[in-house]
Amino acid sequence: MSLSHRMRVIEISAPGGPEMLVPAERAVPVPRAGEIVIRVAWAGVNRPDALQRAGAYAPPPGASDLPGLEVAGHVAAIGPGVTRWREGDAVCALTPGGGYAEYVATPAAHALPAPAGLGLREAACLPETFFTVWTNVFERGRLQAGERFLVHGGSSGIGTTAIQLAHARGARVFTSAGSAEKCAACTRLGAERAINYREEDFVAVMKEQGGADLILDMVGGDYIARNIKALADDGRLVQIAFLQGPKAELNFAQIMTRRLTITGSTLRPQSDAAKARIAAALEAEIWPLLEAGRVAPVMDQSFALDQAADAHARMESSAHIGKIVLKVAGG
Repeated sequence: MSLSHRMRVIEISAPGGPEMLVPAERAVPVPRAGEIVIRVAWAGVNRPDALQRAGAYAPPPGASDLPGLEVAGHVAAIGPGVTRWREGDAVCALTPGGGYAEYVATPAAHALPAPAGLGLREAACLPETFFTVWTNVFERGRLQAGERFLVHGGSSGIGTTAIQLAHARGARVFTSAGSAEKCAACTRLGAERAINYREEDFVAVMKEQGGADLILDMVGGDYIARNIKALADDGRLVQIAFLQGPKAELNFAQIMTRRLTITGSTLRPQSDAAKARIAAALEAEIWPLLEAGRVAPVMDQSFALDQAADAHARMESSAHIGKIVLKVAGG
């Protein structure tokens, strides 16, 4: 597949709001050893993209300064040492950045085959959210069948993924969301109980159930102390973001007396080897569920690449249910 020399991209013109995302033109990337270049059909839109745009989440050294951490498309070029992929293969991939573009380079080991039965639009929604949920819920959080699992932000991309995967693997799933419509969507995906946080206290609800064995939280702020109260003895809290801020006052005596675990992670700064290991685990454990139709990405709205600012505005309005994607090319 021959590569053109220039490509359309979306740049961050300066730190700020969605209007700082502007169309531009750049050189098509050339794959380095161990990399592939993907001709992007669809790119997923995620909260870290908005944080980067706002100036709060700098790319790691050597990564593209363009936003975009997950894509789906076709392999367009292969770097030295890559043996798994061939030009034209349909793939989805976690990227170190640069996904809001017609072409993106990424380590070959961070790509996965587009699951059978899903289009590239749906496949573009898998990498960032599925990598994040797998590593935090099942590896770091050690969720087991039969345990009570609470995920906040149940209607988000992370939330809809976590609900489905936890339900498919036998956990009892609880979630919080901000409207009756969002709560209904969460129960359809497998949540046993969806808590409208504008009307109910998730701490009280979880205490009635005996407490949560695991909580996945991206809210932070005053939720941190409330999460501790909502945990069962020996419970685990996994923190993956801080929409309401990273600081809280806690009585750490509870951690000792109730044998609680507080942990967390972010995906982007992890090593290439760590991400490759997560990709391999997903292909073995979760790709069969996708291909069997037992789990699927929940799609919200699509925007053209040049409408990236509108896509960010929708995401930051929190009106969406599921994933927002950018259409870059046909697929």
